[in-house]
Amino acid sequence: MPVHKHDVVIVGSGLAGLRTAVEAVGSADVALISKVFPTRSHSGAAQGGIAAAIGNEEPDSWEWHMFDTVKGGDYLTDQDAAEVLARDGPRAVYELEHMGVPFNRTPEGRIAQRAFGGHTRDYGKAAVKRACYAADRTGRVILDTLYGQAVRKGIRVYAELSIVDLIFRDGRAAGLVAYDLATGELHLFHCRLLLLATGGFGKVYKTTSNCFANTGDGVYLAYRAGLPLEDMEFVQFHPTGIHGLGVLISEAARGEGGILRNRDGERFMERYAPTIKDLAARDVVSRAIMQEIQEGRGIDGQDIVHLDLTHLGKDRLAERLSDISSFVRIYLGIDPASEPIPVHPTCHYMMGGIPTDVDGRVLGKDLQPVTGLFAAGECACVSVHGANRLGCNSLLDLVVFGRRAGKKMLAQLPNVPWPQLPRDAGDAVRERIERLKGRSSGERVHGLRRELQQVMMERCAVFRREADLRQALEDIRALQARCRDGLYLNYRGERFNTDLLEALELESLLGLAETIVLSALKRTESRGAHWREDFPDRDDQRWLKHTLVALEDGEPAIFYRPVTVTRFEPKPRVY
Repeated sequence: MPVHKHDVVIVGSGLAGLRTAVEAVGSADVALISKVFPTRSHSGAAQGGIAAAIGNEEPDSWEWHMFDTVKGGDYLTDQDAAEVLARDGPRAVYELEHMGVPFNRTPEGRIAQRAFGGHTRDYGKAAVKRACYAADRTGRVILDTLYGQAVRKGIRVYAELSIVDLIFRDGRAAGLVAYDLATGELHLFHCRLLLLATGGFGKVYKTTSNCFANTGDGVYLAYRAGLPLEDMEFVQFHPTGIHGLGVLISEAARGEGGILRNRDGERFMERYAPTIKDLAARDVVSRAIMQEIQEGRGIDGQDIVHLDLTHLGKDRLAERLSDISSFVRIYLGIDPASEPIPVHPTCHYMMGGIPTDVDGRVLGKDLQPVTGLFAAGECACVSVHGANRLGCNSLLDLVVFGRRAGKKMLAQLPNVPWPQLPRDAGDAVRERIERLKGRSSGERVHGLRRELQQVMMERCAVFRREADLRQALEDIRALQARCRDGLYLNYRGERFNTDLLEALELESLLGLAETIVLSALKRTESRGAHWREDFPDRDDQRWLKHTLVALEDGEPAIFYRPVTVTRFEPKPRVY
């Protein structure tokens, strides 16, 4: 097994991983491991913008941004983390500008901004333009810019290697094992500090805006190693996915003036969020769409509503929403300048993940930092997004907390000795692969994955009930047993064995699905993206706390920690 030795190893080359690497390189030998080529990372799919209270087009303040983040998270947001995010937003955006990110400009030459869901001024009184954007490909241009910085700084990149095991020694992180798709080899990475930036796991669901690589590998491996996961029940469904595909129609479309309409042509969001209408928080809009459909006001009896952009005109769509317009023409065969777009909520973002502090240090069961281990980005839970992330806070989260993690790693590095690797490092993975390849019959990966995704869509999506969640838990555990005992690979070769990779990913998806459903079952209230039809009210007295789930004797166990409240006491959440 090839062995690679670096001071700092970062798993994931999206914005969180790249921003950490760019910060840490120079004073440390830094390596990036990426499941895909870095510029194919899912951060590049972010369309609408990055939030920052720079006030270029309207008066704004970081306090208003912090309030919107806390309120948007339905008061489950840790307010110390929200303050870090909002305060650092303007600096982070100007830093990206100086690195070369080509933001859109106002006529005066300043960074242009537009409205986005849940962002307001004067503590909720009116919508505000806070999203800094580059047309509708903001994530794409930031990713390309940061990757260019990484190349310029000489950061070592191992592309198309998938993490398959974490290595610990004496309670601290010591490295990892990765699978090389091109050769079928296992690689051993030995490091002093390790950061996970492996992104989300939207492929747990059938309909999702996430890419195929988003299978939660890093999150599941941390969980399997005995570390807790936090707030896994909070799964964001974006209101406007292309019907039947889940491909995202960015909130930027509504930020530019797009309107949601039901079968009667009614702008129905006026009834659900009378102040900011179509620009309410995502969980609010997703539930409104689903309620319209359930009450028979979907388009032509289907489970869709319309997103109407026709009044924006061809020129504005070409200038501000060109990629979105292209998606609609390619996938639906319609012109958004002349026809409305059929949309339906799609699984988009995971608020939960590996618990960390504001410097990216991973927290163990005792809620103390795990030596040598960091996490940043969607795989981490700071918790800055609470029960529901605001649009445009994701890109800001990646660069703010990626940078902070890089700084903390550099500060720690002089005092961190090289850990010893266990003699059996990698043996368990090798044995598992040999066992999979050794089976001559059984069930195929794609069938089990399809069953899992259908269960999650039907029983643990926008609306949830106890009976559905209990059935989902039973179904998932049955699928886990079938995966463990009877998974069969059709292809057993070494090179580009995607069949094997998908089998390894399936274990991650099943394990994470179990934590989502179990956490949702235990939380008997409705808050943010977690909506229990049998418990429709938010219950601050019993549930103003974070859910944590960890393996104990091989079984998931639930425990809790308090929410950090500093400036804003919880109050009713209306838009």
